[in-house]
Amino acid sequence: MSTQTPADRLDSDDATVAPDALGDLLGDHVIGRETHLNAPGFVIRPDAVQDVLSTLKTEAGFDHLSCVTAQEYEDRYESIYHLKQYDDPTQEVSVVVPADKEAPRSESGEPVFHTADWHEREAYDLVGIEYDDHPDLRRILLPETWQGHPLSLDYDRNRPQIVRYDENANPLEADGRAEGGTDTMMLNIGPHHPATHGVMHLQATLDGEQVVDVDPDIGYIHRCEEQMCQNGTYRHQIMPYPDRWDWAGGGLLNEWAYARVAETLADIAVPEYAQVVRTMSAELSRILSHLLAVGAYALDVVGDFTVVFMYAITEREKVQNILEDLTGQRLMFNYFRLGGVAWDLPEPREEFFEKTRDFLDGLPRRLAEFHDLLTDNEILQLRTVDTGHLPPEVAKSYGATGPVARGSGIDYDLRRDDPYGYYDELDWDVVTEAAGDNFARLQVRLREMEESARIVEQCVDLLEDWPEEDRTIQANVPRTLKPDDDTEVYTAVEAAKGELGIYVRADGTDEPARFKIRGPSFANLQALPEMAEGEHVPDLIATLGSLDTIMGEVDR
Repeated sequence: MSTQTPADRLDSDDATVAPDALGDLLGDHVIGRETHLNAPGFVIRPDAVQDVLSTLKTEAGFDHLSCVTAQEYEDRYESIYHLKQYDDPTQEVSVVVPADKEAPRSESGEPVFHTADWHEREAYDLVGIEYDDHPDLRRILLPETWQGHPLSLDYDRNRPQIVRYDENANPLEADGRAEGGTDTMMLNIGPHHPATHGVMHLQATLDGEQVVDVDPDIGYIHRCEEQMCQNGTYRHQIMPYPDRWDWAGGGLLNEWAYARVAETLADIAVPEYAQVVRTMSAELSRILSHLLAVGAYALDVVGDFTVVFMYAITEREKVQNILEDLTGQRLMFNYFRLGGVAWDLPEPREEFFEKTRDFLDGLPRRLAEFHDLLTDNEILQLRTVDTGHLPPEVAKSYGATGPVARGSGIDYDLRRDDPYGYYDELDWDVVTEAAGDNFARLQVRLREMEESARIVEQCVDLLEDWPEEDRTIQANVPRTLKPDDDTEVYTAVEAAKGELGIYVRADGTDEPARFKIRGPSFANLQALPEMAEGEHVPDLIATLGSLDTIMGEVDR
């Protein structure tokens, strides 16, 4: 008999965390087991959420709550906490929390992971589960006066809704000069304001000129994309939607997120040639997104429209021309297919390769100009260095990923840490900056474009020499996909803004029973109040811009 404790077995040299060791560690909190395709699942009591999450975080190293999925069954409600490790995201565990059908309630995970705050509010808003001990359980995507929960089984979509207008109130005290001599004011930024980078409303409370509270008000363009995907077939009808979650140009990366989860669900192997084409096009899409982020940031912080912004748009046009040749579209690409891509590279291939190489050859000079005009700019440095500070442990607690996390020194990138596509066959580096301020996040995006260009160049070299008879662009995928009933999986890719994950539960039909989207901007935006508190209004604008938020993947 082994004398090791569960914690000893978790700390052993074996890189894989054994489900039995986790089960022993959680003890009597576990009331059942499930097997998801990506991770072991532990069913726990609704009143044990905080104990279980805390144990997994502190004793088993699961310090990344990437997503919370809520859903309703015929006999119960259920919340799933999808946990990973920042040091090794291939180590995953699902914490499944059933709730009573008549009165769905469970304990909140927010005291353990701050990122559970918005996820649980969304679960309450759209599904109807209530979370005890949640610090601010109110609707997040729909107005407070909304009747019903759109993703519940008994939701009446024909019921008329009345949305009243309530004047925004100061959350700290009455506006004006208080008895103690403080001067607070509610400042509304947006929803229609260029600095919000989309339709978002910031309720900022000021004490003098300092920001003491920020409440991001989201949901202005919420379309219930998850419900739309649940009404579509796996094979053909879902793939056009992911492009719309990132209109900055990162659509191909989003398409890959859906392709990866569906291919895992249906056990589809993608041909090697198609993997190279996917990798090349995805990195061009990342460059497209980062160029807009950098150009818009110059506009936000130093008001530079004529030089940096237009330079960035000029380079974007070159990338869009390349992607238009490849996909037929300039923004809503719809190029990926389950099992590969829609079609091969455009003919004549030599012209496509030449156009791509011309862009890659000119990019270093343009990036050097961006550094001259931005990172070497004293005005931008004064606005961004030591502002919007996000310590790494705070970033992890909020589930921050992508350039936001890497700008805080967190060495986390799913392309390397949970390899997919052709990334593990290529030579490239993950970019991190340790400072954790607005300036660091700008530097990460500028340097990441260099790494993306390295990846694209290597893919072009491979594709040029690929034998014509081996250019298979798609696997042989059945016309209708019907994964086995009650099969569950959560997978993610490294999108332009960070970890874009999708959870799917199958019910034996050709449409998902549950489709949950984990947008990276949704998680990153949660950290804004932590980053802005105590700073000034211009710092708040610079901090918001440094998050590179895209509202399509926030609101969905």
